[in-house]
Amino acid sequence: MDSILSLKGLHKQYEKVTALHSIDLEIPRGTVFGLLGPNGAGKTSMIRMITHITMPDAGSLSFQFNNKSIKDPMNNIGYLPEERGLYPEMKIGEQLKFFAQMKGLSSKESEQNMNYWLERMDMKDWVSKKAQELSKGMQQLVQFVTCVIHKPELLILDEPFSGLDPINSERLKKEIIQLSKEGKTIIFSTHQMGQVEEMCDEIALINKGKIILEGDLKEIKNHFKKGVFEIRYNGTFPAEKTIDGFEIVQEAQGHAFISCLHQCSYSTLLKTLSDYVEIYSFTEILPSLHEIFIEQVTLAKEKAEAINE
Repeated sequence: MDSILSLKGLHKQYEKVTALHSIDLEIPRGTVFGLLGPNGAGKTSMIRMITHITMPDAGSLSFQFNNKSIKDPMNNIGYLPEERGLYPEMKIGEQLKFFAQMKGLSSKESEQNMNYWLERMDMKDWVSKKAQELSKGMQQLVQFVTCVIHKPELLILDEPFSGLDPINSERLKKEIIQLSKEGKTIIFSTHQMGQVEEMCDEIALINKGKIILEGDLKEIKNHFKKGVFEIRYNGTFPAEKTIDGFEIVQEAQGHAFISCLHQCSYSTLLKTLSDYVEIYSFTEILPSLHEIFIEQVTLAKEKAEAINE
């Protein structure tokens, strides 16, 4: 795997609370990577160690950036923290140039990159405004620009859609997807499972400081599928609920959910069903990330309780 970031045995303890339990994780280059879990799961603790805000008690992390000319790895990272913060009395243009220069850009580069992003985000009219004159959502978009203005290879976005209205959420989502297409690696930390299903290639589910599931999103959803299909049809099924290896879970006129009682191929199932009705729509139902997460958290809890008995 071509990884941009590797975590090895990352461990963090705060008095009696273990924030991270010896985490091993690879972040593939060029992906949108979803770091998922409820509040307090350990996501922000991990991010703070990646960005060197805090240090681990044990373990290590390493970056494999393509741009070797940047000596400080932190200058090749763009970080949008959950705790937002701009200087309220400072003009937006001044803030953007300040943050760009903090990441090692020259005054000229800062000006050029600022103008590019103000144009790209349709924010040119904001440049002379003070941060306190902007709405919360507008300030959040400005802070997003501060984390991409220096063209980092790795972006870390901690709950980036928190507090945004639907229009600005869609605006930001399009930018994240576009940055991914441009080759950026994006770690997207959230507890909103639906957003991840729309945007992420790879995920890691974290709960109580432990990774309980990780991998390619499509492969994970396929792994946890239950063999349930939604069909629309003309005709009438027999009165029996169980027929030739499948069960009618729910049925209304011309619309049913079918569960395979044993492993079977699509073609076998379709052939069996077509012996009874005329099918004009056939869709496999994949579990949502929310359903998978609840199932895995419950399983982890049961295992922990069994060990402690």
